[in-house]
Amino acid sequence: MAWNLPGRDSNNARPKGNRGPNWNPLSGLRDRFQGGDPSGIGRWIGIAVVLMLLMSSVVLITEQQRGVVVRFGKYVRTMQPGPNLKLPWPFEKVTKVNATAINTYSESVPVLTRDENIVTVEINVQYRISNPERYVFGTRDAVDMLKQAALSTVREQVGHSDLDTVLGARNALAVTARANLQKSLDAYRTGLVVTELNLPNARPPEEVKPAFDDVNSAQQDKDRLISEARAYAAKVVPEARGAAARTRTIAEGYKTTEIARASGDADRFNALVEQYKIAPDATRTRMWLETMQGVLANNRKIVGADSKQILNFSLPSAPASTAAATAQTTAPASAAVVTNTVASEADIRPGRQGRTLDRGDTGR
Repeated sequence: MAWNLPGRDSNNARPKGNRGPNWNPLSGLRDRFQGGDPSGIGRWIGIAVVLMLLMSSVVLITEQQRGVVVRFGKYVRTMQPGPNLKLPWPFEKVTKVNATAINTYSESVPVLTRDENIVTVEINVQYRISNPERYVFGTRDAVDMLKQAALSTVREQVGHSDLDTVLGARNALAVTARANLQKSLDAYRTGLVVTELNLPNARPPEEVKPAFDDVNSAQQDKDRLISEARAYAAKVVPEARGAAARTRTIAEGYKTTEIARASGDADRFNALVEQYKIAPDATRTRMWLETMQGVLANNRKIVGADSKQILNFSLPSAPASTAAATAQTTAPASAAVVTNTVASEADIRPGRQGRTLDRGDTGR
């Protein structure tokens, strides 16, 4: 029969080990996988499933990531950076989170201060994930929880402060708000850590902004005037203290001099009293001579012998013009002056009518 060709059996199958000219090396492998299934779809599906399970058992975690592993919905462990193994899906599932990235949240909110003023405060919060487990399972939405907690914390701090503090001294408020915000996040089990919280700007509402600008200008003028006054005080006060010390020193010296002079005069007067008691006439004469010496030594002296001769004795310090003017004086007027001067001196000379006038004696 035509179908009984050499090399084939009655079932039309090629004998084992017989390779014809159209032999395919993959045909044997294909025949083995096909088995009793003419199409072989089931085995190919099995191979795909096995490969998928093997691939799902290896997880690669980058340096910035952390992997949260759950087994049937329960947390098991946290994968660190690098290749990691796990049970294939659906036994274990991995959720990757970025644990090193710094995230930012910014918002502008109107807040009521302690002195009942409304001010718009800008909030800037920087945070990152510190605990991946809590970040995934601690709350339903950790980021939304951070936003709500940040707004609440800032409102609390601004509400306890007055307007001047909010506008000009926000650094202390930011530090306190950051600490309180971190406490709230830890209490809510968000797994987040606040790296920075700033209040970069605080401004009044637009409706009253001109009035607040005037207040700020007045505050700046006040600070400027205070600074100028302090600078002036720092310059003037030392000078005034130096002048006061100098005046005090001069006064102390004057006091010492006057006391010494008064004490000397008193001692001299006491000694003179003792001499007067011993020799009254000699003491009185000496006192008159000393007095006249002092008077004539400091004044101009004119001596007239008769009505036509006048001698003018000027001191060395007297100006020349004064001496010339005196020399031109008429004889009768000069004689009168000399007569009055001699008469005055005669009144105080000792021996007039047996009586001498001393200082303080009226002649009675």
